Amino acid sequence: MESHAEIEQVRAQLRAIHDRATALEEKYATELANVHPANREGSRNFVHYLALREVHTHELRTQLRRLGLSSLAHAERNVLGSIEAVQSAIDRLLGSAAADRDALAAALCRSNPTAIEHCRAMFGPDPDGRHVRIMVTLPTEAADNLALVAEMLAAGMNLARINCARDDATTWRRMIGNVRQAATNAGTECRIVMDLSGPKLRTGDLEPGPGVIHIRPKRDPLGQVIAPRRIRLIPDDVLHRGTKVAVIPVPRACIDHAREGDEIRFRDTRGKKRRLEVVARDDKGLVLESFQGAYIATGTKLTLLRNDNDEKLVYKVGDLPAVEQPLLLRAGDTLTIHRDNIPGEPAAEDADGKVIRPAHIACQQPEVFEYLSPGDVVSLNDGKISGIIREVSDDRLDVEITKAKPTGSRLRAQRGINFPNSDIRLPGLTATDRTNLAFVAEHADAVSLSFVRKPRDVEALVQELDALSADKLGLVIKVETRKAFKNLPRIMLAAMRRYPIALMIARGDLAVECGWDHLAELQEEILWACEAARVPVMWATQVLEQETKKGLPSRAEITDAAQSQRADCVMLNKGPHILAAIRTLDSILGRMQSLRFRKST
Repeated sequence: MESHAEIEQVRAQLRAIHDRATALEEKYATELANVHPANREGSRNFVHYLALREVHTHELRTQLRRLGLSSLAHAERNVLGSIEAVQSAIDRLLGSAAADRDALAAALCRSNPTAIEHCRAMFGPDPDGRHVRIMVTLPTEAADNLALVAEMLAAGMNLARINCARDDATTWRRMIGNVRQAATNAGTECRIVMDLSGPKLRTGDLEPGPGVIHIRPKRDPLGQVIAPRRIRLIPDDVLHRGTKVAVIPVPRACIDHAREGDEIRFRDTRGKKRRLEVVARDDKGLVLESFQGAYIATGTKLTLLRNDNDEKLVYKVGDLPAVEQPLLLRAGDTLTIHRDNIPGEPAAEDADGKVIRPAHIACQQPEVFEYLSPGDVVSLNDGKISGIIREVSDDRLDVEITKAKPTGSRLRAQRGINFPNSDIRLPGLTATDRTNLAFVAEHADAVSLSFVRKPRDVEALVQELDALSADKLGLVIKVETRKAFKNLPRIMLAAMRRYPIALMIARGDLAVECGWDHLAELQEEILWACEAARVPVMWATQVLEQETKKGLPSRAEITDAAQSQRADCVMLNKGPHILAAIRTLDSILGRMQSLRFRKST
């Protein structure tokens, strides 16, 4: 049994937290006065939660458990109400006057019955069978494939995300049109969220490689050919879209003159003689088969041998897409990052394998150079490659690679660059974002702000939205930088000037910036903060990524997807197996909700 003095000490600690909550209301008085009326109660509770988090409560919670009272471990939704309820119980233990039951009931009713309404205002109506929504990044194909969008909706998509760092306004308009049409046809609702790219640091373009295609017949484990490779010849004046077979553009005359059974002979880029047999004609062109491997390049001379009259006709291969030449980087290598938009190239080596010019690539945001110094850490391609800046000049950075695969890691164009330890001060809203925002305000249901670092970034976006009279446009704040997490309280309060709002845990860049080993605890902190503020939270980055890309999820991905039901919305990225991934996530979220319900009843 705890002594009277120890119980008094617990009461004093609770009173101190209560007093600190009141003091923080005064500290954040300006921000609280400016929040949207629908966010007012949540914002006050969030400030009270900050007071609770300031106190080292482990010992206090242990003492409360010994007394058989609530330990405040789940007080996020109603901080003051929970504290006042425990205080009332302690007063009764100490024999103090009975608490005002009406006042206590009023305090406990501050659990925000409108929290669910905040989710509905942001994400739309509850899906059938689950409360957690699924948001899917639309592929470019969604602009021209209504059937694909309809299948995504049928699989379980509730929100469609458009990444403004990809495609253009014309494509976005067609995507949105297909989403709206498919939702109308299905008798459902699908919100559109458009993601402003923000000051995302990315690698520049690479020097185009040769236009060449490699034909490889199917072989068994012993290297024996067991099936030919199919190749399609199409007219070089026709726009080609994706297919599983190799596609080679040729003059239309070649298509017109060829017949089944004809042969095409050529020397490949290595000088080896090769032949292709025409096995079919259709409205798209010719289908040919090859039992030999070959490299065919732009301009390769093809000789068509007519089977019926021994006629020989000569044509040339049209423009083939350039083969990307990624930079292969190993630990100890030097990588030069240019300020100017110079196409990147792999390292140049002499005959003895000695590097005579290091690999180089550009940075798409050259103004970042002003904030970098020797010794700063560089993270590339979502942390797969790391290095340290050894030299900074007006036009370039010299980086020593410290982390890569033992066999070398490949760095391609348009990959992320992070400087996690540097004091980067780029504006949160770029000129491109401001241009895109007018389109977003007219066509979307919500806008996401990327790479937020400070409240000023949110305030700048809010001002732009006010100028566009976009009063009903939802706002999503993405937490993906070290500074955003550090400044989270004021960032959230700045965002709460709008309604509806949500917060996204963008786990990819957040892990790179703050360290992979800290991601789990950061994720928990953000979930708790959002619960206290009654702000819907989105769980994003690499959810079921392996299934999306390869068709089969890993065991760790299934566990991660199950944990994602703690959020209000889960985001899937695009990929060739996106429909299967949506169905898997829909099933997991529904089952986890049912399991959680059974435990709570």
